[in-house]
Amino acid sequence: MESFVIKGGQPLSGTIRPAGNKNAALPIVAASLLADEPVLLRNVPHILDVETMLELVASTGATVERPGPNDVRIDPRGLHRASLDPALCTRIRASVLLAAPLVARTGHCLLPPPGGDVIGRRRLDTHLLAFRSLGVHASFDRALELEVGRLRGASMFLDEASVTATENAIMAAVLAEGTTIIGNAACEPHVQDLCRFLVGLGARISGIGSNLLVIEGVERLGGGEHTIGTDYIEVASFAALAAVTGGELVVENVAEDDLRPVEVGFYRLGLTWELDGDRLRVPRDQTLEVEDDLGQAIPKIDDGPWPAFPADLTSIAVAVATQARGTILIFEKMFENRLVFVDKLVGMGARIIVCDPHRVVVNGPTQLYGERLESPDIRAGMALLLAALAADGESIIGNVGQIDRGYERIDERLRTLGANIERTG
Repeated sequence: MESFVIKGGQPLSGTIRPAGNKNAALPIVAASLLADEPVLLRNVPHILDVETMLELVASTGATVERPGPNDVRIDPRGLHRASLDPALCTRIRASVLLAAPLVARTGHCLLPPPGGDVIGRRRLDTHLLAFRSLGVHASFDRALELEVGRLRGASMFLDEASVTATENAIMAAVLAEGTTIIGNAACEPHVQDLCRFLVGLGARISGIGSNLLVIEGVERLGGGEHTIGTDYIEVASFAALAAVTGGELVVENVAEDDLRPVEVGFYRLGLTWELDGDRLRVPRDQTLEVEDDLGQAIPKIDDGPWPAFPADLTSIAVAVATQARGTILIFEKMFENRLVFVDKLVGMGARIIVCDPHRVVVNGPTQLYGERLESPDIRAGMALLLAALAADGESIIGNVGQIDRGYERIDERLRTLGANIERTG
C-alpha cells in the first residue's frame, strides 16, 4: 500500500491548472453508452475512479480507447451486456450511473451494490422512485434489477435532490417516449455538464442549472465530442493549500460561477482570492481570520445541495479552520461519517470539539505537527494532506489510493509548487 511522506512548512507557490471534474466525468462516461455512434471526451481526469468506470463501460461490450493522456474515445455500438461485474462495482459509488444507460439501451440492468467512500448512508431509494416513474419495473434484493419494455416520460418530484439519482433520471428520460419533468432536481455544475453533453448528442433538455428540468425524449442520440469542465473542488483545494502554507498561487482555467458558493464559505475563514477572467490568484501570506456573525456570534459553515457550500469541501474547510484565528462551527448535514477523520487533526495539535457526527467546533490557529496518518476517503485524505503540508515536521499518510481516486497525480503536481512530498511503497 502506497504512502506519502511529507515535510511540512514550505509555502506552495506558482501556477497550476486543475484537472477535469471527476463528478462530471463519471456520469458523462456512463452516458456515452446512450449514443449510437462514437463519442470523444476531452479533459478526462486520469484517476482511479474514472479508470474503474471505463473498465465497467468496456465490460458491457463497448470499445474504450485513449487517444491522448486525458482523452477517451467510447464506441457504444458493441454494447450487449447489461449485467455488471460485482468486483468492479464495489470499487466506486458511481457504478450506479450505468443503470439508466443500460436499461435505456437494452431494457434490462442488473447492478450489484455500488461501493465508494464510507461517509454515511447513501440511499438508492430516489433512483428507484425515478425509474418507476418512467415505467421501469425496479427491485432491489442484494442487487438493483431493472426491466422495461419502453421508457415513457413522466412528471416526477424527487424526494431528495440527489445528484446521482437526478443524473440517472436525466439519462433515462432523454430516450423515453414523451416529456419528462424532474422536480427537486440536483443542479450542481457536474449535473449541468452532463446535460450539456447530452444536448450536444441531440437530447432536448431545458432548465439546465435550475432544480426543474424538462426533457423531451428523442428516438436516438448521435456521436460527438465534449470537453469535461474544470473541477471546482480541486480549484478550491489548491486555494486552501496555498492559504494554509502562506504561498501565492495562480489557478488557471477556472469557472467563476462554479466557485461562488465556495467563496462565501471560505470568506468566513478569511480565505480570499482574486479573479481575473479565468485565472484565480490566492495572495501570499494572507491573514486567515474567522469572520464573526453580528453581535460577535460564532459563525458556521454548513453544506447542502447546490448552491449551498459543497459537501465535498467540508473536510477541507475543517483543515483550513485549524489555521484561522477565531472559532467556527462546521455543520456537515449530508453524511454522518464525513467528519470521523477529525481525530487525526486533533492528534496533530488542532483544537476541535466534536459535538456529534455532523458538527464540530474548531478554534484556531494552532501549530500542527507531523504525524503518521491514514486516508479514510478522498476528501478527508486531501484535508490530511493539506494539514501535513502546513505542519511542522514530517507526516506519513497511508492508503493514498483513496486520494488518487479523486486527484490526478497530486504528489507530482504539488512538487511543481514547492511541496516536499514523496510517494513510497
